[in-house]
Amino acid sequence: MKTYRCQVRDDVKEGENVRCVFPVNLYDCEIGSDTFIGPFTEIQEGVVIGERCKISSHSFICSGVRIENEVFVGHGVMFINDRLPRSCNPNGSLEGADDWTCEETVVKKGASIGSNATILCGITIGEGALIGAGAVVTKDVPAGEIWVGNPAHKLS
Repeated sequence: MKTYRCQVRDDVKEGENVRCVFPVNLYDCEIGSDTFIGPFTEIQEGVVIGERCKISSHSFICSGVRIENEVFVGHGVMFINDRLPRSCNPNGSLEGADDWTCEETVVKKGASIGSNATILCGITIGEGALIGAGAVVTKDVPAGEIWVGNPAHKLS
């Protein structure tokens, strides 16, 4: 039985026992079984979130992000999917879907991302890695490592 305390669009594919707390924005994404999504979270089109994940409140998971099983995402985590964001093209017209490149970001099984971290696009956070609160992750994080700071670096 699926239990919700929020509205979820029909284009969301979800496993069993997905729980989310109103208000959230979920659209055209996939959420694995036994995953929890906190309030004030947005999960965009094409995102895949695995099973037994915890997505804390106020997080933004944009198109191009794939989160594997058993991942923790802290409060206020921001993912970015465009390396060179712009509002307008050089001719002054607003950018549209064909004017930018969505870069994939992968968070591997069992990784944890601390509150208010920012995850830039085109990277992989390795299995079991830990990202410290407030970190700005700009490159791949190997499995099992702890990264902190801005820009994020391995904690030695």
